[in-house]
Amino acid sequence: MALPHAASGDVIEVRRDGQDLSRFSSIALAKTDEQELIRMILPKGKIIPEHHVPGEVTLLCLQGEVAVEAGGRGKVLRAGQMMYLNGGAAHALHALQDSLLLRTI
Repeated sequence: MALPHAASGDVIEVRRDGQDLSRFSSIALAKTDEQELIRMILPKGKIIPEHHVPGEVTLLCLQGEVAVEAGGRGKVLRAGQMMYLNGGAAHALHALQDSLLLRTI
């Protein structure tokens, strides 16, 4: 059974104190024709292979540390940091620590 997406004006619980980040999960929190908002839990060592999506992507690291490979360059995204990627840009993720990301497409 699919989880319901948030509606306009809903408060969304993205980060919970003491949340277990040791198991991978990717949950679409909200979705419209123009945008999808996704909460991703990446346990240490989890790799998301290179992929791309048609729309622009933002990655907001809420907790942990994730290596992002994009455009032939590697960057480390730490808690409190955000990255923007152009639409169609190939990118890959590698969790260096148990991590929580908020991703928009």
